[in-house]
Amino acid sequence: MGAIARRESGWPFPDLLEWLESPLMGLRSSAELIRIEDYVEGDRYIVRAELPGIDPSRDVDITLTNGVLEIRAEKSEEMRERRRTEFHYGSLYRSITLPPDVREDDVQAMYKDGVLEVSVGLETEKKAEGRRIPIQRTAGEERPQIGEAT
Repeated sequence: MGAIARRESGWPFPDLLEWLESPLMGLRSSAELIRIEDYVEGDRYIVRAELPGIDPSRDVDITLTNGVLEIRAEKSEEMRERRRTEFHYGSLYRSITLPPDVREDDVQAMYKDGVLEVSVGLETEKKAEGRRIPIQRTAGEERPQIGEAT
């Protein structure tokens, strides 16, 4: 399958912000990133997000607005060993601009083995590109000749 067309956002470098937020650039810690993969399978656009150790019914919120899929999660875990306790908590977030031909009314989400899979239907019919609209004249209007002063 070919490259996936992204929705035009007006920003000339769509992946630059994600690159700047990567752990290598130091603007975010790796604990705050949600790793994803996205692809087209049949008539569905699939986004898979790595969210191990999270209760999806309590800790995950998914929204789709104006072609942007947002995944938010809260992670909190505590480990106790004898006299020692370790804990880790934080907010996780990721937004993905979907292709322009997604059907926002056809979204499904499933969580299994630490992976959240969001599936969005794609338009199967080719939308009309537009049509030419004829201009009608009103009755009694004279038509000026080309080159004639009006």
